[in-house]
Amino acid sequence: METPACTEAEAHESESEQPFDVFARACPSRETLEHVTGRWGSLTVGALREGPCRFNELRRRVEGVSEKMLSQTLHALERDGIVNREAQPTNPPRVDYELTPLGIEVADRLLALIHHLEGNMSAVLTARATYDETRGGR
Repeated sequence: METPACTEAEAHESESEQPFDVFARACPSRETLEHVTGRWGSLTVGALREGPCRFNELRRRVEGVSEKMLSQTLHALERDGIVNREAQPTNPPRVDYELTPLGIEVADRLLALIHHLEGNMSAVLTARATYDETRGGR
């Protein structure tokens, strides 16, 4: 049985009649899922759950992210309605990023997963070591 495709146009036409299905190839929810669950997206959303940040504050908080990747990540999350970008009319310009109500919901769920993984890293590391021993290492 094939999962029906869900295009963005179809979804807007009848949101209540046509549910989104992330397993369908054309469903726009896949793109948003990728933005939120990718390495930089999840870390950015998690960091913003602590409160609004300026770009460089966020870059320091999310260690290892390049300026380019953070910028691309913030643009994607803003487009998806997860992050709000507010530019202050000051000199020099000040730009603050914060989660939208949808972003807060996403962050809470994402942080639950992150905390669950952090709390179980001993088991993960043991499983990795066992796997590497039996499969010849990484």
